[in-house]
Amino acid sequence: MSLIPNPSHLECVNPLVVGKARSKMYYNEDAEGAAVLPIIIHGDAAVAGQGVVYETLQMAGTEYYHTGGTVNLVCNNQIGFTANPDQSRSTRYASDVGKGFNSPIFHVNADDVEAVVKVFELAADYRATFHTDVWVDLIGYRRFGHNEIDEPTFTQPLMYKVIKTHPSATNVYAAKLVAEGSMTQAEVDATLSEVNQKLLAEWDLAGAPTENTFAQGRMWTAMKNPKQVSANETTAVDLDTIMQVSKSLYTVPENFALHRTLKRALAAKKNMFEGEEKNGVDWATGEALALGSLLLEGNHVRLSGQDVERGTFSHRQALVHDQNTDSNYVFLNHIDPEQKQQLTIHNSPLSEFGVLGFELGYSMDNPDSLVIWEAQFGDFVNGAQIIIDQFISSMEAKWMRQSGLVMLLPHGAAGQGPEHTSCRIERFLQCTDEDPDMPLPNLDTIEGQMKATQLNNWAVVNVTTPANYFHVLRRQQHREFRKPLVVASPKDLLRHKLAVSPIEDFGPGSSFTRLYNEQHPEELVSEGEMRKVLFCSGKIYYELLQERRQRGLDDVALIRVEQLTPFPFDMVADTVSSYPNAEVAWVQEEPKNMGFWGHVNERIQTATRELNGDEKRPVYIGRNTMASPAEGYGDVFTAQQAKIVERALT
Repeated sequence: MSLIPNPSHLECVNPLVVGKARSKMYYNEDAEGAAVLPIIIHGDAAVAGQGVVYETLQMAGTEYYHTGGTVNLVCNNQIGFTANPDQSRSTRYASDVGKGFNSPIFHVNADDVEAVVKVFELAADYRATFHTDVWVDLIGYRRFGHNEIDEPTFTQPLMYKVIKTHPSATNVYAAKLVAEGSMTQAEVDATLSEVNQKLLAEWDLAGAPTENTFAQGRMWTAMKNPKQVSANETTAVDLDTIMQVSKSLYTVPENFALHRTLKRALAAKKNMFEGEEKNGVDWATGEALALGSLLLEGNHVRLSGQDVERGTFSHRQALVHDQNTDSNYVFLNHIDPEQKQQLTIHNSPLSEFGVLGFELGYSMDNPDSLVIWEAQFGDFVNGAQIIIDQFISSMEAKWMRQSGLVMLLPHGAAGQGPEHTSCRIERFLQCTDEDPDMPLPNLDTIEGQMKATQLNNWAVVNVTTPANYFHVLRRQQHREFRKPLVVASPKDLLRHKLAVSPIEDFGPGSSFTRLYNEQHPEELVSEGEMRKVLFCSGKIYYELLQERRQRGLDDVALIRVEQLTPFPFDMVADTVSSYPNAEVAWVQEEPKNMGFWGHVNERIQTATRELNGDEKRPVYIGRNTMASPAEGYGDVFTAQQAKIVERALT
């Protein structure tokens, strides 16, 4: 039996339960859930009032989310904290939500112990036979208040007059057994005492958890916690493997009727690796190389979200359809006839809360799974904020549970309006447990010391090259621990002519880069003569680079921070010190009260003060404070974007 910790936010654990069950089905090759049984215990008020209940049920019958049925138990106290049933729902029964999915619903009196047992046996048998959800509405009562100090007679005086004189279910059943001669009162008392003593003994045996305790099962025993030293990861891949994976990306079965547009795309992909003039690897291909190489190494990869098969921006095309038969083909599942692991890639229901919770539960089952959830646009992650706050950002601190879940959140101002611009990166940065006043040295390269990435609750990146994206994905699986990863993934860079990487950047000697110093020093004056150093993150870099070249400027250096947390204090300090006479500024396209500024401002000051002994206060260049993440008019957006670039370079 596996128990998933549930925070106080009512029903938010539901999708995690079915997600973890689905992972177990994958590894057990259990297509129907015959050997795995998810059980969810609901509250009567919560099951009727929480939208995630519906989202979880909506997934139950879909191909890539079903678990062979869940047994849903409504622990029906006939009261929600202080609210009566008529205040909690519009239906007669709390379990009526199951009617929308044609699930059988059994109502049973919790005082009738034998009836309860029979109903649960019936529910289990029905689920095993028909592989659907089953509901048990266990109608009972809450003997005391909501907690130890709550006084229920304030709000339900008549109900609690009845409850006060009503015998417990144990006493009701004991009296029945004695009355029918099945047991004597002495035997009843002895049985109750024996059970109570056994429970107390097991409680004492369990003891308090230690710092090294991870209660995630035997598959997690090799994972290290932040107090244990882990080895440095290696993410580079030999070029033979790169070529092997790449070949699968432009090869389809004979007689497979590929869409004519995709034929051209596959020909271009083939030219990346086999053509005479290799123009570099683009974003989608860099991602595919990462996932394919991980599959060959024995990692299961699961990628879900709205429209992920082709990609929201038609960039991925990881699963293609035969134009004559509608059969599909997943390129990365045909890299090698001997490959043992599969890429499970599928479009999800139009849900964020439920689906992200499902994928989180999936990731908690086995550390050898790379589980990725992609938002259609980064803004839509708002719908899953409860899962992020209650679980992802804090689960290791609260319950010593690790997860390597990756969230891809398309982010960046592109004139598409307030609802398609920002993944609210500032929220993720605000939830980092890194101390902005304590600059950790470059622990990533010091043998025998804990890494900064190991000490932080998660990593937040805004990578700007396909190779860096490749390495950060592979890093998730090549560590001796697991941390969630938030990727402010691009939209404009998916096909940007400058956002490409040479094949060598994936091969031996390459690795993830936390910060890119000026990449074109041959175009500029010497470091000592530099007028400005512009720190930035994301696609604004390419806009600044193109405008700098167009203007012929040679005294402005462009620095990209690729990993925002854990913050690269050491690299920032080294970079600033190498330009002793330059003004330091931070450039972003997000409003001043959003984006990266609130996070990087004090960290740049800390890095230069504590590591260089000469504090630099960066100048802010970007949009003014705004209530909305972006303008609502294309012309206004374009003018503001040009104004940011102009101010940065002049």
